[in-house]
Amino acid sequence: MSGSKIMEKVRFGIIGLGNQGSAYIFNIFGKDKVENGYISALCDNNPEKIKNVKARLQDKSIEYFTDYKEMLDSGLCDAVLVETPHYQHPEIVIECLKRDINVLCDKPAGVYAKQVAEMNAAAEKSKALMGIMFNQRTNCVYRKMREIVAQGGIGEIQRVNWIITDWFRTQHYYDMGSWRATWKGEGGGVLINQCPHQLDLVQWVVGKMPVSVNGFCKYGRWHDIEVEDEVTAYFEYDNGATGVFITTTGEAPGINRFEISGTRGRVTCENGRLFYTRCEEDSAEVCKNSDEAFAVVKSSVTEVVTDGKNEQHAGIINNFANAVLGKEPLFVKGTEGINGVELMNAIEYSGWHGGEKVLLPVNPDEYLTELNKHREKSVEKHADDSAVADTSDTYAGSGK
Repeated sequence: MSGSKIMEKVRFGIIGLGNQGSAYIFNIFGKDKVENGYISALCDNNPEKIKNVKARLQDKSIEYFTDYKEMLDSGLCDAVLVETPHYQHPEIVIECLKRDINVLCDKPAGVYAKQVAEMNAAAEKSKALMGIMFNQRTNCVYRKMREIVAQGGIGEIQRVNWIITDWFRTQHYYDMGSWRATWKGEGGGVLINQCPHQLDLVQWVVGKMPVSVNGFCKYGRWHDIEVEDEVTAYFEYDNGATGVFITTTGEAPGINRFEISGTRGRVTCENGRLFYTRCEEDSAEVCKNSDEAFAVVKSSVTEVVTDGKNEQHAGIINNFANAVLGKEPLFVKGTEGINGVELMNAIEYSGWHGGEKVLLPVNPDEYLTELNKHREKSVEKHADDSAVADTSDTYAGSGK
């Protein structure tokens, strides 16, 4: 807990009252899902969004701001949720940390790794806690996959595959915000908007990052946008294992299948169910030592029973509030957000260079130089930035 003040409950401020900020206000805090925290202040630089929230909320105890620094300096907040467009995440988080205000940043941590590294450096110096909204880490299926892999349940990893194509989005979705799906406003497409959770999970569950990536990106393949809406990425790991990551917002019906194979079996997650295929012998040993040309490695398949807990956004916010109060450790440290950003940057950088192999991490200065070239050519969009969509039914599956 930062500072010497003793808190009974955490006073939360929210910066950004768009889709996600509004969801937290009305679907989480508004439904009393945060046991040890409540909203004390709200901020958005669009007065129309403030007006709309005020009309719905009708809570006179909450203070409203159009300048987030004024909100931070008001003394009204013990912690802040950052729900703004992606480029602004590190800047706002750093301003919170400078003031020793605890901060929980939505995904992604930032658009480019150099920016996120600066945020992490600020976190190391601050007395405050920094968390990141990786709500899919609360999913019992992914937690169990990680446990099986970490305990050696599938032996040495050989292959990692994730095909996640259930992100179908219409042109109207992309036209809802002037910043959305532009290099200048968002910094990317399906990788930075829909997939930060999966780019985090693919290294968190496996237990390590790839050492190299080949990224094959299609820009505006299915929509009238300038960023990627279809991606196939090829991973290589330090032990020679390989992986494929496939995603798009232009396919229907899509699927979500995550599979990790090893010398002792595999774990497969599909449609929210987890299956564990366990080999009776290590396949690498059988391959090396068997005197049979067509030896069969016997195996059995079981559906894994989990603890059933999948607390999502409310779980992360509750944990963060309790961590601020010193009641429990922080589940997801904000400094871990850089891993997914580095992976995203590597795929994007490779895509810009025709799918050439890129070693991780990409040189942060080189990546920023390339990104800035795309930002300079980015076409300005005009949209109703006051519009807010209901995202309440999009959380549990893909982590949208």
